[in-house]
Parts: sequence; structure tokens; C-alpha cells
Amino acid sequence: MSFIRHVKLRVPSGTARPGPAIGQALGPLGINMAEFCKQFNEKTDTMYEKGVPLGVRLGAYSDRSFKFDVRSPPTSYLIMKCAGLDKGPSLPNPEVASGYITPEAVYEIAKMKHADEMRWHLPLEGVARSVVGTAKTMGIQVREFEDIPEKKGDDEEE
Repeated sequence: MSFIRHVKLRVPSGTARPGPAIGQALGPLGINMAEFCKQFNEKTDTMYEKGVPLGVRLGAYSDRSFKFDVRSPPTSYLIMKCAGLDKGPSLPNPEVASGYITPEAVYEIAKMKHADEMRWHLPLEGVARSVVGTAKTMGIQVREFEDIPEKKGDDEEE
């Protein structure tokens, strides 16, 4: 049993199905897609709610066996979830905010990302700065809850 290679995938939690996205990555390695999906769904069913995109690092071996590590959701997904957005802005603009998150939300996201395998050695402050930078590129501003402007409804006039 010798190692062949690592494959990185993005798979929705609890709802992985054998299909083209997974098949193109696992097929050439000879890995049974149904077995991977079954193990992945069992592992992620209790970790996150269904449909949350998760990073997966899968190691393939010559005897067609595999091992995989589940990573946290993408930072952009977590930021959009905290900001209450369904999808990111089509034209992000740092001057005009498309949403807001609080420093507490940044801290929680940073704690979640800090637990990932590749970030344990980084200081939490550095991970938090990375989260703030990602939010800025998405057009989402970090502000205290009291400083967030109220949204006006459609029937209200300015």
C-alpha cells in the first residue's frame, strides 16, 4: 500500500453524492465514489448543518483505499452567513458596504479557522486579520453592533 497523491475537494456536508464533481477527482485514482460519499456523509452529518460547503483533503493509496480530512467551511461562506447574505455582491465595493459583521463574529470565524490543520501554528490575531481582509474584499464591513446603520424598508421613505 503506497501513497499515490492528495486530492482537494469542496463537498457539501451531509449531502455528498457520486456525481461528475467528485467522479472527475476520484475516478482516475480508482477510488469507490459511493464509499467515499457514504463515509463523508456519516462524518459530516453531525458536524455541520446539511449543505455547508466543506474542504476535503483526500489521500489516495495504491490498493484503492483512502483517508480524508474534513476542513472548516470557506471563510467567505462564513462571512456571508454572519452578514445574513445569500450570495456575495456582484460588484464588491469597499466604500459602499454590501453587509456588516461584528468583531465578535470575526473572532468566532477566526477561532473556527484556527482549528484547521494548516493554521494551528498561526496566532489567532493573524487569522482574525485574514478574516477581516476577506470581508473587505467582499465589500462587507466590520463594525460594532451599535454602529451598523439600520436598513430602511421598501415602504419607508428617506
